[in-house]
Order: sequence, then structure tokens, then C-alpha cells
Amino acid sequence: MRQSLLTYALLLAVSPIAAQDLTLAIPPVRSSFIIDNQPVAITASGTISRISHGGAQEVFRVRLTADLVDLQANMTVLLRAQLDRADRCGDHIAIQNATLVPADPASLLTTRLHYERWACVKALGKQIPTRLAGGDALVKVKITPSVDGGTVKLEPEVGVIEADGSLGELLRSGSVGDMLRQKIHASLESALEKGAANLKATLPPAAQAFATIQSAQFTDAGAGRLAVVVAGEIRIPAAQVDLLLDQIKQRAASR
Repeated sequence: MRQSLLTYALLLAVSPIAAQDLTLAIPPVRSSFIIDNQPVAITASGTISRISHGGAQEVFRVRLTADLVDLQANMTVLLRAQLDRADRCGDHIAIQNATLVPADPASLLTTRLHYERWACVKALGKQIPTRLAGGDALVKVKITPSVDGGTVKLEPEVGVIEADGSLGELLRSGSVGDMLRQKIHASLESALEKGAANLKATLPPAAQAFATIQSAQFTDAGAGRLAVVVAGEIRIPAAQVDLLLDQIKQRAASR
């Protein structure tokens, strides 16, 4: 530990050119958010590199990596909360299993579900439900992250839909296919937005108000573990830089 602090002190004491090249590690921070009353944990770490030194404002490049393995473990719960439904005279959807795996720079969501379409026929003054089609299906969705106005967004692309006969045609039709895409999009984007908010909290407090996200991508962290890598900039007043570096030093020393 003394060696790492000595290295840090030497970095701050070097010439302006070397100081501009300063790169410091952000130690791992574990946090959590709630999905359908289920806590989901993420562990994020990263680096901060100074790319502009001197003047009233200094610029740092920031790169954060968050482990999403807990989100992967809760995908079935997440989609059940958003997609399961049983309309008496409409759609019945029951999520059986959902997996989320890396597909750099995107991810691939594979969902197994049971789907039924029901309609009601009025007879003798009563609405009598009738099952029109039903069965098991497999739906694959490619999910690609992007950044819009500093916010992480997801672009879902429905790919393979495997189901027999009329059920397959029904699931591939515009209305049902769009509904599945929109529901999956909404549930995952909500989860990722919560995760991104926690990602920003990974930064030292002095940097959080000055950080902007510029790019995001999914990646394989090994053994099928999904991670999201977020890159951006910190444009911070020069008067706040010493506080920023001090907070990073304190966080490193406390580990």
C-alpha cells in the first residue's frame, strides 16, 4: 500500500508534461438497484486519465466497466414482471426462462415462453372465451447499447422466433412481434438506466457533476459474464482537480 501511495505522490510531483499523462485507477465499487422488489448488484471499476492540463478547466478521459452477472441471473424474473399476462379475451404470455449473454459489442437475449391467443364470442348474453392458438416459443433479441444526449439507450432487434405452425406466424406478425420488442426494450432499458445511474456513482463525488457519457458497449468479461463498458469525459474546473485526485487517493488507501 505504501508503494502505491508513493507512486501516486511521485506522479503529482513530476513535470507538467508527465502530469498531463496522469492515469489513476478507480477501485471497484459495489452497489445495487431494485427490479420487481429484487435487488440486483453491480460491481464497477475504471480508470481516469488526464488529457488536458492547465487553464481554468482540466479534462479527464474516464472508462468504467460494470459486471452485470447479477442482472443476467435475474433476467427471468425481470421479463416475467414485464411480459407475463393473462387477458381473458386476449393474449396469454408466460415467460418460462430467459438468458442474456455477451455478443460483443451487443448482447443476446434468448427467451422461452408459452403464448396463447384467446378471443371472446358473445352467446346467450355471455362472453365465452375461445382459445385460437397457443404453444411454446423461443424468441431471440439482439440488444445494442448506444448513447443519446449523455444517456445510455438500448436498441433491440428481434431475430429468430421459433414456434410451430400458426403460432409462429402469429408471433412473427406485426402487432405481436412489436409488442414483445417494446416490452423487452422497456424492461431492459429501465434496468440499464438504473445501472448507469449507479455507474456514475462509482466516480469520486468531485467528478460526478462534471462527467458525461459518450459511448457504451457490452462485452464478455469471461466465462459468459456480461459487462458493460462506458466511456466519457470529465471536464472539471482546475480548482476542483486537487479534490478529485485526493478522493481517488483516499479510496485507494481504504482498500
